[in-house]
Amino acid sequence: MTELAEERSAFIIDVLTEEFGASMAIDPAAFRRKFRKMAASPFAFYRGSAALFYADQRGDFGSDRFLDERTSRVWIHGDLHAENFGTYMNASGQLVFNVNDFDEAYVGPFTWDLKRFAASVALLGYAKALSDRVIGELVTGFARSYLAELRAIAAGGDDAIGSITLDNADGVLRRVLQQARLNTRVDLLAAQTTIDNYERRFSLGDGVHEIDDATREKVCAAFADYLHTLPASTTRMRPVAAGIKDVVLRKGVGIGSAGLPSYNLLLEGHTQALENDVVIYMKQAQVPAVARYVDDERVRSYFRHQGHRTAESQRALQAHADPWLGFTELDGVGQLVAEVSPYAADLDWADVNEPEELAGVLADLGRAVARMHSVADDESSHDLVDYSTEEAIVAVVDADPDGFVDYLVDFGHRYGIRAREDHQLFVDLFRNGRLPGI
Repeated sequence: MTELAEERSAFIIDVLTEEFGASMAIDPAAFRRKFRKMAASPFAFYRGSAALFYADQRGDFGSDRFLDERTSRVWIHGDLHAENFGTYMNASGQLVFNVNDFDEAYVGPFTWDLKRFAASVALLGYAKALSDRVIGELVTGFARSYLAELRAIAAGGDDAIGSITLDNADGVLRRVLQQARLNTRVDLLAAQTTIDNYERRFSLGDGVHEIDDATREKVCAAFADYLHTLPASTTRMRPVAAGIKDVVLRKGVGIGSAGLPSYNLLLEGHTQALENDVVIYMKQAQVPAVARYVDDERVRSYFRHQGHRTAESQRALQAHADPWLGFTELDGVGQLVAEVSPYAADLDWADVNEPEELAGVLADLGRAVARMHSVADDESSHDLVDYSTEEAIVAVVDADPDGFVDYLVDFGHRYGIRAREDHQLFVDLFRNGRLPGI
């Protein structure tokens, strides 16, 4: 290994240990599973190593002339990559394709979202054997679509396209929305529950465990507190829903949720018919990776705990968010609470391969990200960001829009290479036992 590679390997160890060390000590087996998933491909590694990305933004990748006092303080997704998009049923009963998974959301530089996404496009394109020229064109299309939508929102006219729904989606995204529309609550319940003596209960199995009476009592008490964090419209719509039928423990095994306990609660739906039952999850929230690299006490002190931060961030960034979205505490630790939605469907990038089709999807995603960045500002119900984010971003970028697009393209290429090299270093570190604690 060269001296530079050894230096970078030591940096990777330091960053991952700082980010995950405490959790690894609690559940090393969960992190072995997580790291094996990350080892599978450069993209999987990139998904699971947001902390490394943000550590780099304070180093040799950190020069950014498009940031000022305001554009450095925008509500951001925090882990914006190509696989964090999908469908959900919003509070208005409309199926929407948009950004999802807000576990890493925070307030910080708007370019960090765009740069993280651009690098993910470079990794995705490389995996599909696309040329650097095509990858650059795809990032350019995403960036120009983002700017066009943001300008339209800032102008306040009719040019903004808005949310991606069945009314305006076409091609791949329309197919994803149509597929989500075919899903049913009955199918979700059939997959996760059984009916015994005319009553529905959770099915036990891999990763799903019974809990003792004392734990159930604590979870139910936390749920009662959570109900007070819901919008009034949700409680009006679901008069029977506070009735808890069953509670089980689920152990997180995904790339982002390794070792984190999560509870699923089965609730009586808005009627006593069994097909209306609702599944709610209550999961431990964690410190977002980006928060370690944003030194802003006003942001840090705004949130009661990480569950509050996650729920408030999702409400801020997602127009008409899930009506079941809320937060609570369990054993003094912040929890995010939301519905396990039957209408969630992710975009499968394996089905999108040709440059023309990819370009259309990425243009739509650019509009979705612009919409997200514009929602949580002075016109929202949140006062943490008290100015128009779209106007602030447009003012900075329009001083050199072509330069901004070139900046994202160049970053995507360079960091895509960095991530592929880091992936190989990570694999060697992991398989040779150099990651401490696992």
